[in-house]
Amino acid sequence: MTASEQAPGPVQRWVLQFCHGYDGPFLDCARQYAVLFKGTPYKVCTVYLTGAPSAEVERGSASDEVIFLDYSSAQVRGLKLGAIRDFRRIAASRDFALCIAHRFKPIYVALLGSALPVIGVHHAFGDYKRRSRQLFANCLRKRLSLLGVSNAVRDDMRACLPSWPAERIETLYNRIDIAAVQAEQVCREQAREHLGLPADAWVVGNVGRLHPDKDQATLIRGFAQALPQLPAGSLLAIMGSGRLEAQLKALAAELGVSDAVRFLGQVASGRRYFKAFDVFALTSDHEPFGMVLLEAMAAGVPVICSDCGGGREVVSGSGLLFPFAQADALAACFVELAVTRSGQDRVPECLETFSDQAARERFRALGWLSYDL
Repeated sequence: MTASEQAPGPVQRWVLQFCHGYDGPFLDCARQYAVLFKGTPYKVCTVYLTGAPSAEVERGSASDEVIFLDYSSAQVRGLKLGAIRDFRRIAASRDFALCIAHRFKPIYVALLGSALPVIGVHHAFGDYKRRSRQLFANCLRKRLSLLGVSNAVRDDMRACLPSWPAERIETLYNRIDIAAVQAEQVCREQAREHLGLPADAWVVGNVGRLHPDKDQATLIRGFAQALPQLPAGSLLAIMGSGRLEAQLKALAAELGVSDAVRFLGQVASGRRYFKAFDVFALTSDHEPFGMVLLEAMAAGVPVICSDCGGGREVVSGSGLLFPFAQADALAACFVELAVTRSGQDRVPECLETFSDQAARERFRALGWLSYDL
């Protein structure tokens, strides 16, 4: 039998991942979903709706192929007809088994631009509160399954789409490559030097936009209330920028703790420096998940989190929770950890729940894509 007469080999199957962009945490979100298929028969093609081509992003996507559509935010408002045409062309280019789409716009484009089954991943609350989105999802529900990054996000979607079977709206936690994050994190001394923090101070850390959702006002109030009972020279270090910076600085001055509160601004690759902190505190009101909690835990830093949103699911059993916006309860948490000073460099066992391996096992158990390892 000649080479031309030989039976063709098996057709390579692919998974199409469609992301709105790669800013902030969303590059790692693309990585998280690409590595779900490590060791399986599937290859992954990741498509970014917005954002210019970037070799660094291509490397960070952990995908077999990366495509940049390079639309601007203005171009993907409205009907998004150009994006739908581009997506249709990509979907027809090879044998895709399904599409994983992050956030609502990519879900919309993927459903209208192909006949593929779509797994929609939601990273925030309220994505289906609008009646128009509920109608869209209900009309295309035969091809759509939904994942929330926490049980809190999942339950929010289930409440908005009450006619959907519960098994079509599930949870797949955000996660980190624990070893890779730890390898990236620098030692305490180097971290403090980079951030300009004293070597011997007891430091409470916080990372996030200076925005009402993050509620750094309660953070400052709780720290100010606890400060007389904390070690001498204790500091609150807030990493991030935003429209509330002047207001928060004024609050620190009003409470008489300006000298003890450091506003570090936006720090590139901030998670590299988490070992600078003795305690990490997240005070958000509607945190869908809280990746910074995992990064702090990977650094061996004790964590405190407001008892709401998805953060409680991360911290439960491995850190301290306090009622949202209750500065006195937060102050008590600071004092408790300052007195015990335990846990530094101890990585909690529960962090394995939020690992790539745990996510692969959970995704396979959902049964939304069949494959043999």
